[in-house]
Amino acid sequence: MSRGVQPLPQVQMLAAQAGAGESYFVASEKLISGNPKQTTWVQHASADGRFSAGLWHSEVGKWSIRYTEQEYCRILEGVSLITAADGQAVTVRPGDEFVIPRGFVGTWDVLAPTLKRFVIYEPDA
Repeated sequence: MSRGVQPLPQVQMLAAQAGAGESYFVASEKLISGNPKQTTWVQHASADGRFSAGLWHSEVGKWSIRYTEQEYCRILEGVSLITAADGQAVTVRPGDEFVIPRGFVGTWDVLAPTLKRFVIYEPDA
């Protein structure tokens, strides 16, 4: 490689399954029902922290959400009900793909343990 020449960016494959993730519980100020244990496997994160991708799993429970990021999701397992502050609700199941826009406010209700693939862009990270 020539001196001063930077290597080209490479494609990073995301594994279908991940090893040990980071587990946590919903913050008490957001919790509406249950006490769902959640686990996140971040499989890619940009150097500036604004872009990430990976897997997320949650046990049954309901909590309030307020999105500062934009998120693409694909449900791999389970059933969840996402309800906007105005009452509009959508039920998501395996195979469903959707985007939650920045500024979305509402609730996430996991009806059956849910696993999703996520891709997040946080413009103000």
